[in-house]
Amino acid sequence: MDLERSPLARPFPQMPAIDGAVLRVARARYKNWDRADLTFAELTEGTSVAGVFTKSACASSEVELGREQVKQGTARALIVNAGNSNAFTGVRGREAVEQILAQVSDALGCRAEEVFVSSTGVIGVPLPKDKARAGIAAVLETQPCDWEEAASAIGTTDTFTKGAGASAMIGDTRVELAGIIKGSGMIAPDMATMLGYIFTDANVEPAFLQEMLSKANDATYSCITVDGDTSTSDTVLTFATGKAGNAALSSWEDTGADAFYAALLSVCRELAQLVVRDGEGAQKFIEIAVSGAADDASARRVGLSIANSPLVKTAIAGGDANWGRVVMAVGKAGEPADRDRLSIGFGGTWAARDGQPLADYDEAPVAKHLEGQDIRIDVDLGMGNGRAVVWTCDLTHGYISINADYRS
Repeated sequence: MDLERSPLARPFPQMPAIDGAVLRVARARYKNWDRADLTFAELTEGTSVAGVFTKSACASSEVELGREQVKQGTARALIVNAGNSNAFTGVRGREAVEQILAQVSDALGCRAEEVFVSSTGVIGVPLPKDKARAGIAAVLETQPCDWEEAASAIGTTDTFTKGAGASAMIGDTRVELAGIIKGSGMIAPDMATMLGYIFTDANVEPAFLQEMLSKANDATYSCITVDGDTSTSDTVLTFATGKAGNAALSSWEDTGADAFYAALLSVCRELAQLVVRDGEGAQKFIEIAVSGAADDASARRVGLSIANSPLVKTAIAGGDANWGRVVMAVGKAGEPADRDRLSIGFGGTWAARDGQPLADYDEAPVAKHLEGQDIRIDVDLGMGNGRAVVWTCDLTHGYISINADYRS
């Protein structure tokens, strides 16, 4: 399937090398394509790891194993397969993952539990063991690659490579962060999103790294949606090699902890938004800011109700400031709301305040705003102090075309 580059695409950024992380890619040919589809990251001994995973009840074996592996806190390698999600494949799928774990751990001389595996692609087809074995053998022998090559190899229906970097000062030590992500469709994370990987040379204790990633996830990956469908394979992992040599971070009271978290949050936010910008068939990027909710969690649920509404998304695709559809989405969210306190605006212009249209409402600036690629919807519930921002994209014929032909 040849896909045109999203009009919302961003150029791949310059990203720092991460001491203690070496990337390689190879062709395992999990689909009928001539491109790298296997990504390998070798990590220095003692690397801390944290992860968030899909809450899907039909999760893949990779996710089931990863949920347990991340608890032991250290990692030596990451393997990502593109083209086959290996989900809903039973014993054969589990055996394929265990084969990969054994092959890589033997090569690196580490425990199998320190090797993390992710797969993405078609559901219901067991990962071919012969291709997996040959692919791993090949990737172990290839030359190191750069971030963009690694980002390209993990993609499926992605139309552009996605990456983000940041730095922070921990005391007198500068630490670097670099992340890559894939995702375009089946995007409604109930934990994290698609497949995302963040690497840092900072020294961070595993439990604290997990705490920070979970917090960042709540404000970023769990605030995006393309189509309301949660994947069986969603995974975000963060690896901290410790090679920068800073005093280990273990709590929020440690010097530099806030600065490091701010950098991590920045990378997570940028990666999450890039996924939305590559939403299947997307022509517009939509930010929905909800205020006045009963609490922050309620605000996010209202925001996602709006973001997942096909009626709202198609209205934005057509440049129609149909704020009645936003009212509908607020009302169906199941959260505290009062019609007579509700206010709705587009691009900084209020269309309705306190439950009714403004008498002097001028739709011209709103129509002009909706002609652009970056759209903002403001909703004030007038109920409390809860706030949230979520991100989505419009719904176009392109989404239907991509998914009608996905397996072919």
